[in-house]
Amino acid sequence: MRQTAVTSAEAPKALGPYSQAVSIGDLVFCSGQLGLDPISGELVSGVAAQAERSMRNLAAVLEAAGSGLDRIVKTTIFLANMGDFAAVNEVYGSFFSGAYPARSTVQVAGLPKGGLVEIEAVALGGSR
Repeated sequence: MRQTAVTSAEAPKALGPYSQAVSIGDLVFCSGQLGLDPISGELVSGVAAQAERSMRNLAAVLEAAGSGLDRIVKTTIFLANMGDFAAVNEVYGSFFSGAYPARSTVQVAGLPKGGLVEIEAVALGGSR
């Protein structure tokens, strides 16, 4: 199987030597998305806004891969503060209907650019 890098101008550029996502076979592996505004490259303000922006960035990357949020099978949420779990959970849940993807949520010592939340995903690829 051939691995293909996925990029979207609708999501922030990678902050390092990695792809926004990689597609291989029927799967799309999305790198973690921070709550960065794709135009300014700056973090939006507040944990709820960052969670929403993270999900919108993730949606843009998945769309570029021919997938979408409805095709996610697994996410990982990284929080700078586990005290933000409820606020992030509320925003995250609003992006799904029906069966939710499998998920892990972990607290980390820090996120790039001082972010409060980062979300990564594995999704089914291919045509929608």
